[in-house]
Amino acid sequence: MEKLRWRIYNLIRDDDENDTAGNIFDGIIISLIVINVIMVIIDTFNGLPPWYESFAYVAEVVSVIIFSIEYLMRVWTSVYIYPDKSPVLARLRYMVSFMAFIDLIAILPFYIPFLIPVDLRVLRALRMIRLLRIFKANRYFSSMRTIGNVLRSRASQLVSSFGVIFILMIIASVLMCDAEKEAQPDKFSNAISGLWWAVATFTTVGYGDIYPVTPMGKVLSGIIAILGIGLVAVPTGIISAGFMEQINDHKKAEGNKKQFCPYCGHKLG
Repeated sequence: MEKLRWRIYNLIRDDDENDTAGNIFDGIIISLIVINVIMVIIDTFNGLPPWYESFAYVAEVVSVIIFSIEYLMRVWTSVYIYPDKSPVLARLRYMVSFMAFIDLIAILPFYIPFLIPVDLRVLRALRMIRLLRIFKANRYFSSMRTIGNVLRSRASQLVSSFGVIFILMIIASVLMCDAEKEAQPDKFSNAISGLWWAVATFTTVGYGDIYPVTPMGKVLSGIIAILGIGLVAVPTGIISAGFMEQINDHKKAEGNKKQFCPYCGHKLG
């Protein structure tokens, strides 16, 4: 049984050192992800032919079966991902991870209608959740994994920078509402109505559907627009620094000592 679990782990492991069987398995999963994303897009069209409905149902059933088996295999073999934990704790630790959550979300909408009665609106929302299956591709592309690692490592800094931007947008919307309320009561009736203008200005989008007409409003708008250029660059700099850190960490990790399976001497992780 342990030998079988080790073989399954090598078949589904999240790295670029797969054998032929592992590459075939990855290709099947990626193909199913692509098919499911295309199906979600097609479902937004009206007047679909009956044959497509039949094909979509069969494709959905096949996808859910394969994704369900994959999820169970990953839970079963998670003892190799966390070799320092007991089998139960290792599986629980994996089940609360981000990728395990995505794997569960990928199959849960199919099973919910069989367990809980839902109306058509809820059913349609559950079907749209299938689009999240695209995140399953994260484990098959190193670039997507790198982006995820950068966002996790710089999460606190990004939250702080976005927090500052949000506070400044609130201040800007209040000031602009006070300056433009009398001249444009229909567009700047309150601070919340001016928040859309603040978002468009700080992000340098400038849709032009709401804009100041008073001299004071124009001065404030110019100052806020200039501040927006610098503030938007702050998260960009944080993410760029995170990418450089990930590149350096990857180079260091190549020379690190690897863990090995106690049963057959193969690498873990």
